Amino acid sequence: MVRDVRTFFSPEGSLARFKNFEYRPQQQQMAEAVAEALLTKNKLIVEGGTGVGKSLAYLVPAILYATEHKKKAIICTHTINLQEQLIQKDLPLLKKILDTDFTYTMLKGRSNYLCTYRLHRALRNAKYLFTDTEQAELERIKEWSEKTKDGTLSDFAVEPDPKVWSEVCSERGLCSPKVCGHKSDFAQDHPLCFFQKARNRIFTADLLVLNHTLFFINLGLVFNKLPDGVLMNNDFVIFDEAHTLENVASKHIGFSLSSGQYRYALNRLYNPRTQKGVFTSLLRPNEIPHIADALEAGEEFFSVLEEACDKACQATPQKLSWSDFRVRRPNLIGNNVASHLARIRDDIAEILKTVDDEESTSDLEYCSKRITEIQSVIGDFLDQSALDHVYWVEKNFVGRNPNPQLSLHAAPMDIAQYLRERLFGANTSVVLTSATLSMSAGTTALTDQAKAPQKGGSSSSKRRLSSNNRLPMGLEYVSNRLGGESSRLLQVGSPFDFERQVQLYLVNKMPDPREDEYQEKLVEYIKFFVKQTHGKAFVLFTNNQLMRKVAEELEPFFEELDLELYVQGMGLPRSAMLDKFRKNTDSVLFGLDSFWQGVDVPGNSLSNVIITRLPFVAPDHPLTEARLELIRLRGGNPFMEYTLPEAVLKFRQGIGRLIRTQSDHGIVVVLDSRILSKFYGSRFLEAMPKCAVEII
Repeated sequence: MVRDVRTFFSPEGSLARFKNFEYRPQQQQMAEAVAEALLTKNKLIVEGGTGVGKSLAYLVPAILYATEHKKKAIICTHTINLQEQLIQKDLPLLKKILDTDFTYTMLKGRSNYLCTYRLHRALRNAKYLFTDTEQAELERIKEWSEKTKDGTLSDFAVEPDPKVWSEVCSERGLCSPKVCGHKSDFAQDHPLCFFQKARNRIFTADLLVLNHTLFFINLGLVFNKLPDGVLMNNDFVIFDEAHTLENVASKHIGFSLSSGQYRYALNRLYNPRTQKGVFTSLLRPNEIPHIADALEAGEEFFSVLEEACDKACQATPQKLSWSDFRVRRPNLIGNNVASHLARIRDDIAEILKTVDDEESTSDLEYCSKRITEIQSVIGDFLDQSALDHVYWVEKNFVGRNPNPQLSLHAAPMDIAQYLRERLFGANTSVVLTSATLSMSAGTTALTDQAKAPQKGGSSSSKRRLSSNNRLPMGLEYVSNRLGGESSRLLQVGSPFDFERQVQLYLVNKMPDPREDEYQEKLVEYIKFFVKQTHGKAFVLFTNNQLMRKVAEELEPFFEELDLELYVQGMGLPRSAMLDKFRKNTDSVLFGLDSFWQGVDVPGNSLSNVIITRLPFVAPDHPLTEARLELIRLRGGNPFMEYTLPEAVLKFRQGIGRLIRTQSDHGIVVVLDSRILSKFYGSRFLEAMPKCAVEII
C-alpha cells in the first residue's frame, strides 16, 4: 500500500492526470507516513505546512486501508469549512480518480437532524406544547420536512425557532432505532427519521467525517476500552486541525450547565408563562406548582452564585470585574435546588405508574433523566469532587436580555492522561495533523523531527531568517500536552517559496504594549503599512477594547483613503464580514481570536497581515491559570512550558493567513518590539518560514 500511495502522488501517478496538478514531495512524504502508520497500527503526529495538500495526503491512504482491511476511517476536523471541503470537493474528486470503490458520509450533532417521529408527536400534541405563534412555526417545519433532502438545520433558508426545533429534533432517549428506525412500527407508515437514515449511513460507510466536538461527545459515551478501535470496533482516527484538540477535548471531557439549560429542562415539563408542557398534555395540574417552585429556586441559586462571585472578585485587587471566575473551594454557596429537583423526579415516578402509553412514558423518562443530570452537575460543581479538575463560573449576556446568563464549568487541568489512555492507547492507528503543530516553521526541504536541531541566524537589521534554527520543543510540545509521547513526529514543511512571496517587517521603535504610548504608535504604524498595500489587510488584535479604540481613531483615515473598515463584533456576523472582505479589495479587517486561524483568503484580497501584539494567552482565565499552577507544582517553568509555546503556535497561525497559494504574495508586520528586545523573541522569529526580514 505504501508503494501505491507513493505512486499515486508521483509526477506519473493518477493525480497527475488532473488539471492544476503540481507535484509536491511534501504531500507525497506525508501520505507515505500516514500509510505506514495505518499498516502498523501506530500513532503519527505530522505537521504539513500551508500548500502541502494535507487532506488528500491523509484521505488517499485512509480510503485504501479502510477498503482493503474492512476498517472504518473516522476523519475529524475542527471547522465546518474543512468538513464541507472534504465532503463537497476532495472526496468526490477521489471517487473519480481512485480505482477503489468507497463510500463516505458526514455526521453532524444529532440535534441538527429532524426526527419525523418527534415531529409527528409534536403535531398531535401541539395545543398542549406550543403557543399559537409556535404552532405556526411547527407547520412551517412540517412543510419543510416534505421537501428537504437531508433533514438538517443547514437545509433551511431561514432557521426555525430554537424552542420549536428542540421539540422535533433528534434527541438521545427519544429518537432510537426501536422507536423510529428502519424496522420500527412507526417507519412502516411514516417517513423515516432523518437521524436514523444518517445513522444507517454511518455504519455502512467506509469513511465518516465529523467534527472534534462530536468526536469527544461520542468518546464520552464509550465506557469500556474497545479491543480494536476508538469510537467503534474496527475503526481508526485521523484528526485534521489538530492544534485545537487540547481545548476542545478539555471542554467536553469536563461538564457545563447554564442557567438557561436549567430553565429549559423544567419548562419542558411546564412553562408558567405559556402554560404549556408535558404536564399540560397529561392533565397533571397538581404537580405544576412544584415546577414553579424549582424555577424560582433556580433563579435564586444563580443569583446567589453571581453575588458570591462578585464578592470574591472585589476581594481580589487584580480582578475588579469578571466574565469568568474561578471557584477555588467547595460549597461556595448552598444547594437550594436539590430538594426541588428531587421532588419533581418523585412526581414523574408517580405519574409513570399511571401512564400506559409508550410515547408519554419515554417523554417522562427522558425529562427525569435530564433533571438527574442537572442535579449531578450542580452537586459535583459545589462539592468539587474531582481534585484534578478546575471549576469556574462564566457570565454572558445573550441577545438583548439585560440580565446575564451564568454557567457552571469544570474541566481537567491536564487532559494528557485521559487522551494517553483513550486515544493514543487504543489498539488502532491515530493520526494528528495541522499546518501549525511545531514550535518552528521547519524548512522548505523535507524535515523529520528526529534530526538534531541546528543553530543559525543573523543580527543585522536587514537579513535572511533561516528556519533551521529549530526550537528544542518542536513537535514534542504538542505531543506531550496531548499524551501522544509515543507517536512518530514528522514535519514536512511547505512547498511555497516564502523567500519570494513574503516580506517580514519588524518595528523596533514600538513602545512596550503595556506602556501608554503604545496605542498612539500602533495607530501611526497601521496607517503606514496599510498605505503600502492600499488596504487588503488583516489587522490582528489580542484585546477587544484596544481594537475598538484603534478602529474609532482610524475611521477618518480609512474614509480618506476610500477603504472600507470591517471590525469584528460590531454587528456584522463573522462569516458575512469575511465574505465582504474577500469581495472588496479596498478594505481592511480588524479581527480577534477567530481570525488568527481557520480563515482562508487566497488571491488579491489579502496581501498584508499586521500582528499588533504577540499573542500571549491571558493568564487569568480559570483553565489557563490552573494549567500554569499545575506546571509550577511539578517544579516546571509555566512561561517556558506553556505560555510561550502557546503564543508561538498562535503567532504561526496568524502569519499563516497570508500565503494560501503559489501566486500569493505580501507583507507580514509585527508591531510588538518584544520580538527583538526580549530573550524569547527569537522563538517567534524561528516560527517564521524562511523569508526576507527588515527591521524598522
